[in-house]
Amino acid sequence: FSILGRLKMEGGGGSSSAAAGVVPESAIEAVKQTLGYLDELKPQLEQMLSLAEPEVLALMQPLKRAKTMNLLAQATTTIFELRLRCTGVNPDDHRVKSEISIGIKETEPLRPTTVLNRQAATRFIEHSLPDLTSTQRQNIRDLSKGEKTRIRYSETSAKKRKLQSSEKQSVRSAAKEFLEKAARELNGDNENGLKGPLMAAADGSDDFEIASA
Repeated sequence: FSILGRLKMEGGGGSSSAAAGVVPESAIEAVKQTLGYLDELKPQLEQMLSLAEPEVLALMQPLKRAKTMNLLAQATTTIFELRLRCTGVNPDDHRVKSEISIGIKETEPLRPTTVLNRQAATRFIEHSLPDLTSTQRQNIRDLSKGEKTRIRYSETSAKKRKLQSSEKQSVRSAAKEFLEKAARELNGDNENGLKGPLMAAADGSDDFEIASA
């Protein structure tokens, strides 16, 4: 920052014509613009640095605390790179570049190890199931392209509801038929409504007489 200030003093006011002739006017304007940006950055940086106080960090959630520390590190890195450039040092050639690269790698999102190729999977399914109808094949292609429309979804939902309703009716009818058949087997053709061994007692069978004797 002091270097920028000296350049501004040398180029401003016109007191030193020799210095003004050495430093191009475009460079002086660029320095003035940069100093203006730094003046705007200073209060924001002071406000951001207040978040680094231990008392403030202790009140934050772990994730928010990590994001704040990462933001502070990025801001510090940017300012340090600016200082290196102002002193004529390329930041890419500085040893801090390797540390910055490591930090960037740590904050980058993880790359997925495997990616599903939907179109290839669709072709595989079509070849594996040769008995698919044209409608089923088209539905599979639409799913692979992500072009399933709401109309088709509503139609499928309506068909599914009808199918579930018919399945419920068939289950009920089958259960009713089973219970009626079981009742006939238990009651037989008697009109007394008796069940099980009581039917033999009502009929006066030999087994009941022996048991009663």
